Parts: sequence; C-alpha cells; structure tokens
Amino acid sequence: MPDTTEPLIRIRGLSKAYQRGGQTLPVLVNIDLDVQPGEFIALMGPSGSGKSTLLNLIAGIDQPTSGRIEIGGVDIATLSDAQLADWRAAHVGFIFQFYNLMPVLTAFENVELPLLLTGLSRRQRHEHVNAALAMVQLSDRADHHPNELSGGQQQRVAIARALVTDPQLIVADEPTGDLDRATGEEVLNLMQTLQRELGKTIVMVTHDPKAASRAGRLVHLEKGVLVPDGEDPA
Repeated sequence: MPDTTEPLIRIRGLSKAYQRGGQTLPVLVNIDLDVQPGEFIALMGPSGSGKSTLLNLIAGIDQPTSGRIEIGGVDIATLSDAQLADWRAAHVGFIFQFYNLMPVLTAFENVELPLLLTGLSRRQRHEHVNAALAMVQLSDRADHHPNELSGGQQQRVAIARALVTDPQLIVADEPTGDLDRATGEEVLNLMQTLQRELGKTIVMVTHDPKAASRAGRLVHLEKGVLVPDGEDPA
C-alpha cells in the first residue's frame, strides 16, 4: 500500500504563467497537491485547463513561475537545466500519446536509449532492456522497427522504455489517445500492473473518463485551478 505519511510529490503554491507580447497569461494558479509513493492519479480537465502544463512541471520538462515542487525531497524548481536533465534521466519515465519512438531504431534499441546516458556496461544495458521488453510481453518483437509494429505494440515499447531505468515516477500524457478501445484497455491494464506489482507512482493526463477510472484518484483542473472533489467546476 502507498505510504500515507511522506508524499513522493509535494507541490505548494505552484504557479505558471507565460509572456505573450506585453501580456502575462496565467496557466496554473497557486496549486497545492500531494501524491503518495505508489499512487496512480489521473489529471483531468477541459482543453486549456493546465493539466499538460502541470504534468510537464512534475516531470521537470518545464519550470514554474513561482512555488515549490518537491519530488523525493528534491525541490526541482531550484535545479538548473543541466541538473534537471540529470534528474529526469534518473527518476522519471515518460509515456506519450504518439509513442515518440525513433523509426530507424529497433524496439530493443528504442528501449535502450535512456540507458545510454548512464554508466551501465553494454551487458548490463542489455539485461535491463530484455527485462523491460519481457515485462510488456514484447521479447519476440525486439528486432522489429516501429513501422513493423501495431499501435498497441509501439505504445508497449514506449512503456518498456519508460521502465528501463527503473524510475520512481512515470508520467503519461494521453497514453491511450491514439489507440482503439480494446488496445487502450490493454495498455491501461499494463499501467495498473506497474503500479500494483512494481509500486510505480504514475501521473496520467487524460480526457477519457474510462481511462481515468483506472487511476486510484482523479485530480480535476479548471482554468489553472484545482477543483476539490465533489465541487462543480463552474
């Protein structure tokens, strides 16, 4: 069961705004959020609500205008770009709607990519890749290129790539958005397995209520503000 005393993610007073011309455009406003280790949460909200921005901040892809965002006790809002890159490589696995696989590389080589930033030997890298592909039941497709795989298989390769560094946090941006219903269900089953059996903490952005129902908790955003459970967003 998730630890209920020390959140893996602790967000306090988090705001994000962009400058466009002479205007300041607020995207997130004074967000407070805790996510426990091993929790699976879904971020939902209408287009423009700020859910993808919040995901990017949690993943260290973007930096906030103000506020704190602590992950595993590290305030990543204070890290330099180089420090953030190192932190992401060690602690975060990414799953995207359109897979983001390199078309010229095999499934094996795509999964191996994050490990090239580590100090692992070639033998150790291959052990990690083989284990990740086995987890997503694609060991027999290791030598196939993305265009030789179905959409569901490509997404499973992407999940293996997210797993291969054994990150504490997995962020998923519309992971079933480009899949048919049956294939999407398979991917969601796999994500639940990662949470329940491997204890991974998962933060998923989705617009699909059926996908969101697989998470243990829903977090709703409306115009950059968290909407407490049970409240009408309007």
